[in-house]
Amino acid sequence: MITKEVKIAHLSDLHISGPQDIRQLEHLDRMLEHFNADGFDHVVISGDLSHNADQREWELVRDKLKAHGLYHWEKTTVVAGNHDLINLEEEMRFYNALNPLPRVRKKAFERKLASFCEFFQELITGEERTDAAFPFVKIINYQSLRIAITALNTVYPWYPAENPLGARGWITPGQLRALKLPEVSDSLADCFVIGLCHHAFKVYGTDSLIDQAFDWTMELKNRDEFFEVMKAIDAKLVLHGHFHRFQSYEVNGLSFFNGGSFKYSPMQYSELIIGQGGEFRQRFTAVV
Repeated sequence: MITKEVKIAHLSDLHISGPQDIRQLEHLDRMLEHFNADGFDHVVISGDLSHNADQREWELVRDKLKAHGLYHWEKTTVVAGNHDLINLEEEMRFYNALNPLPRVRKKAFERKLASFCEFFQELITGEERTDAAFPFVKIINYQSLRIAITALNTVYPWYPAENPLGARGWITPGQLRALKLPEVSDSLADCFVIGLCHHAFKVYGTDSLIDQAFDWTMELKNRDEFFEVMKAIDAKLVLHGHFHRFQSYEVNGLSFFNGGSFKYSPMQYSELIIGQGGEFRQRFTAVV
């Protein structure tokens, strides 16, 4: 009987800020080397690979994954974070802040998202040429079970009033509808389904006015609709980042795991182990 468990490593919020970020890149080398040595089957990075929405920063991450033999569809999955798609300094410049045409800004954001998908298409579709876009579903057949990663883009364009820090999240209705299509449900049959996005379902959620103000700047605006879709596709858990804490929590029977921040805790990561029967265990651990 095949009883091999599947091991998934989860990182988030690398915030690589260019080739001068030497120490952080060295930490990433060490982490990826550890994943290979410890026999992980898959690596998930839940957004903010870069800090300044610069393709040259994406390239640094891609080069590290390639150097460790992890830049393959079946080995690694990435999603975009707000820092991958929004350069806040650029957006807040005088001419953008007074731009009366939000449609123009939205088109520019969509081009940036398309660029991210094209750049990392090997990790999204595994194909050389594609119109890769979110959402995407990645089904990997392991010896002991089938795992489906259902990935959504939660990054919301910068708007002066609605999203002044560029950190609020929103999932387009089209993405949510796509995951509820009958053919998607059919493809997920007999899979252990993992939800994946950048934004946290839960930030603070306290009665403190200061915490509530912070929650507003970081929140996933349509989180209830997202939760309904995750339940509809029978997701067993959701991996995310954005809120720089290593934390686990449960919402109405659905487990959420926050990958914290590699930028500020470069030795820590989340380990997820899934058994043949669909049982799983998770822990936050560190490279020794």
